[in-house]
Amino acid sequence: MAVYTNITHDELNSFLNLYELENLLQFSGIKEGIENSNYLLETQNFKYILTIFEKRTNENDLPYFFILMNHLSESKTKCPQVIKDKSDKLYNYIKDKPAVITSFIEGKSLKKIEPKHCAELGMNLARFHLSSDQLDIQRDNTLGIKHLGSLVNTINSLHISKYSDLIEIINKEYNFLKDKIPNNLPSGIIHADLFPDNVFFINDRLSGIIDFYFACNDYYAYELAICINAWCFERNNEFNVSKAKHFLQQYNSIRNINKVELESLPILARAASLRFLLTRLYDEIHNVKSDLVITKDPNEYFEKLKFHQSVKSVDEYGI
Repeated sequence: MAVYTNITHDELNSFLNLYELENLLQFSGIKEGIENSNYLLETQNFKYILTIFEKRTNENDLPYFFILMNHLSESKTKCPQVIKDKSDKLYNYIKDKPAVITSFIEGKSLKKIEPKHCAELGMNLARFHLSSDQLDIQRDNTLGIKHLGSLVNTINSLHISKYSDLIEIINKEYNFLKDKIPNNLPSGIIHADLFPDNVFFINDRLSGIIDFYFACNDYYAYELAICINAWCFERNNEFNVSKAKHFLQQYNSIRNINKVELESLPILARAASLRFLLTRLYDEIHNVKSDLVITKDPNEYFEKLKFHQSVKSVDEYGI
């Protein structure tokens, strides 16, 4: 979450007149994140999130996200519900940009991740995958493993001498991976951005998953690889096998990870770390300084990539 589009109280009230909500008491911008503008809305009895979609979000993709979120919410998956307006529309516009109101999820993201939290994530992610499998909707993962080449070409075209050594490593890694990526794995709808700041907990129990605006159709095992990268390393980027073991075993207790998926995990983990290295590097190069925007360190994923390059067997992930 972040704030790129500033709105006035009058602009917000005009937007809220389209909905059957209690009178607004206050609203505030939410700083965390890098993609869209987000505000916390507070009425006497309820809290909501207003998301204003910025240029990196394709409006044509919005129905996919909203149908998914409401399906998951109705099937008891812990995630926000999209609030429909008086005309039963899922979203409207503010300052000529699409915007949506969703229910507020109680809880907080973790400051310190422990194996028990990874176990909670694994169980809930498996339920998410099984529930979303009931939906017949499609969205390509434009930032996924099939599009790594386009991401690499984008970075190459920038000709930034400051990062020339890193870009050389990126190209070498992509050339290795492009012929190793499997093409026959179980697939369906994945979250695709399941970082700790998108998962809330209350008393060590997962209370909700947020920010579905990278959701897409891709390999389930690729989602597992993303989560291993995001959840199973310490702050010094040292891999924690206990976290990975708890995550994978609890996921597997709900949705079976087949043999081919398991064997593919080391390659998929490398591909996932490369994907986030590329997009973080792009954002770092293009960052417009603002007190309301937080960029994330690309070097974190370079260090994680180096670990995955050393992995010889899926056993090293604890399963």
